Amino acid sequence: TLIDPNTESALVPMIHGLLNKQTLLDLIRHFIVFEESRAETIKKIAAYHQYYAVNRAIESTIRAAAPAPPMVRQEPEAYGLPTVRTQPPGDKRAGVFWHTQGSGKSLSMVFYAGKLILAEQMNNPTLVVITDRNDLDQQLFETFSNCRHLLRQTPTQAANREDLKKLLAVASGGVVFTTIQKFLPNAKGGEYPLLSERRNIVVIADEAHRSQYDFIDGFARNMRDALPNASFIGFTGTPIEKEDASTQAVFGNYVDVYDIQQAVEDGATVRIYYESRLAQIKLSEEAQRILDQQVEEITEDDELTDRQKRFAKWTSKEAVVGSPPRLEQVAADLIAHFEARQTAAAGKGMIVCMSRRICVALHDEIIKLRPEWYDPDDSKGAIKIVMTGSASDPLEWQEHIRNKPRRKTLGDRLKDPADPLKLLIVRDMLLTGYDAPILNTMYIDKPMNGHNLMQAIARVNRVFGDKEGGLIVDYIGIAQDLRKALAIYTASEGRGQLAYDQEEAVAKMLELHEIVVDMFGRFDYRRYFTLEPKDKLNFMLAAANHIADLTEVQNGETVRNGKERFKQNVVKLQKAFALSVPHPATNDVRDDLAFFQAIKARFNKFDEQQKTRTNAEIETAIRQIINDAIISEEVVDVFDAAGIKKPDISILSDEFLAEVQNLQHPNLAFELLKRLLNDEIKNRAALNLVQSRKFSDMLADAVRRYQNGLIDSAKVIEELIRMAQEMREADKRGEKMNLRTDELAFYDALADNATAEAVLGDVTLKEIAHELVDKVRNNTSIDWQYKESVQAKLRVLVKRILRKYKYPPDDPATGEYTESVNKVLTQAEMLADFWTTAS
Repeated sequence: TLIDPNTESALVPMIHGLLNKQTLLDLIRHFIVFEESRAETIKKIAAYHQYYAVNRAIESTIRAAAPAPPMVRQEPEAYGLPTVRTQPPGDKRAGVFWHTQGSGKSLSMVFYAGKLILAEQMNNPTLVVITDRNDLDQQLFETFSNCRHLLRQTPTQAANREDLKKLLAVASGGVVFTTIQKFLPNAKGGEYPLLSERRNIVVIADEAHRSQYDFIDGFARNMRDALPNASFIGFTGTPIEKEDASTQAVFGNYVDVYDIQQAVEDGATVRIYYESRLAQIKLSEEAQRILDQQVEEITEDDELTDRQKRFAKWTSKEAVVGSPPRLEQVAADLIAHFEARQTAAAGKGMIVCMSRRICVALHDEIIKLRPEWYDPDDSKGAIKIVMTGSASDPLEWQEHIRNKPRRKTLGDRLKDPADPLKLLIVRDMLLTGYDAPILNTMYIDKPMNGHNLMQAIARVNRVFGDKEGGLIVDYIGIAQDLRKALAIYTASEGRGQLAYDQEEAVAKMLELHEIVVDMFGRFDYRRYFTLEPKDKLNFMLAAANHIADLTEVQNGETVRNGKERFKQNVVKLQKAFALSVPHPATNDVRDDLAFFQAIKARFNKFDEQQKTRTNAEIETAIRQIINDAIISEEVVDVFDAAGIKKPDISILSDEFLAEVQNLQHPNLAFELLKRLLNDEIKNRAALNLVQSRKFSDMLADAVRRYQNGLIDSAKVIEELIRMAQEMREADKRGEKMNLRTDELAFYDALADNATAEAVLGDVTLKEIAHELVDKVRNNTSIDWQYKESVQAKLRVLVKRILRKYKYPPDDPATGEYTESVNKVLTQAEMLADFWTTAS
């Protein structure tokens, strides 16, 4: 059940839903896969919509395969659609599983297969996965093979018709992949032989709405003859048309529905936007007249079949669409568009052409303009064609004709964000079943309609990083076909838009731009663009300070949250801008956005939550503050940016702290001190457990009181400076007490017990610290902190030392030292690298 975030905490349904024993054990056993790819193994867990839908599909399949009471708990009734609950047991129709493209349908099929295989009622079933295209069959087979551990077996792929017969003529078990075209009898017009009468065979049809799944005659009928008692379940990313009675007659009613609206709301997919860039097909009137006359003469020939006439018309259109002048225009516009997109948002693109000839011709036109994108090596180059062919094809096509492994290599390269391949040109391949989350732009120069169009455009709806949406760029005029596809979708009770007009993204961008501009109020940030470079730095500091000073009333209290509101709105503006490029309206926003991003970057530099950085980035994060794209190409020191002379001796010197306290911009001073202290605490955390905890608590308390408005900027800066001075004095304690760094750390751990300090006194605690360092260090080895046997030995050793000096036990009644021993060993683990370096 979905929750209402306004009335219910998400934690409650998670505890009662996910964490109840039955669901949790079911999820762990059946809904986790370790998918092996070319470079890594990825752990994937089912989303809620996959979990519930797969369980309904399992129950429905068991009902369909053998007489049993209906067990489906919940139906797609909210959509007004017929459900499998109305079907009788044993009818061999397990239902239709409609989950929109990009929401994990292929993985749902894996979860379904894995759990069905273990179902006792199915008695080790045979699963036959059916598609109607070789590339889709291969993609799905690879997905299942990568998750073979969940299936408890390795899937097999039928190589030909005879191989298919052998794979299906088994007593039980097996996951067999085949295209439906392999169900063809040996003799033309003959009957397909019976292969098995078992009832525990389940045919899983991907994209069940296709006409190839008409079970009246042809391949589908042959499959029925071969497996007369098999049950059928259809998985689809697009809805079944209401007029399509044959599909539901074969598969049954809906098992589960997860439409576009749900997927977008859940964050399982992103929105798709549409932009028309119709390339004008410019022919002279005379050329058009001759072309029309030739087409008319061809298509009026009575000896031609309807199929030949359709082909003749397609050929004439292909000739016009693929004319050299038009392709030159498309190539130039496409390059300009794609490069503009690249400046706004990292992503890759796919170009869909009408024919293989046009694929090659458009590729060559693009290479003329961008020769650096070309490389004959499959592992190099920024643009490639993915298509099949043969040796009889024209010579200039041959370098683009690749076998299955080579085509897979290109598909994998496009998926890799770090790979320089950024554009793929296709005709039909990779338009269904291909999953590349980084793909954010599709250029369509091919007539498409219906389900094929819906499936193709869904290649750009995958979630990736901060990708706000995918963009469909129309060069041939598919707007009417999109409207028809949407009509099919909504008539089938689907909710949500297939694609949004790019103008909606532009309108959102302008709205967000206005919101950010309003945050500056009377502060004229546009003066920045007229200033000399030397003056821009201080101006940005003033702008950042203005934003940080903004307040808002929340729950009756005034809070200082200008920085966070600004950062959130700039992120939203950046996403809307990325979807709008290269619309002319973006030209009026571009410079402002760059300035806003520079301010946001300044705030992020001081944010202690910034993580996952390299050592070099961590080192410069304290000192860098200026966005290179706005100010200069140089790395600017944070002290220069803050107007402080860089200290010669120590970052925490009195001179330095005084300069910070007298900064012109107090919010910047606060952020600077907070960041510096936070990093200093992190450094101490690597050596001294107790000391780092103490200062961490002090810093968190000061920041919390400041953010809650209990103290002002002057007071919090005063407290942070006092804390910095205490840190500096803490560094001198070791010298005064004649203790080394590691001895002082153990001393602090022992003195953390107030009773111990009172009973034993300073001298005895120092003796214990000396002995602990000596004994513990001499009884450790390489990676000792990961070896339980060594740790057990050290626990005994530490306990003996504590008892020797009569250190107060944690529990006087039992005399146990568990907490104290653990604290000492934790401190020892923190010093492991220090000892290694020192030795």
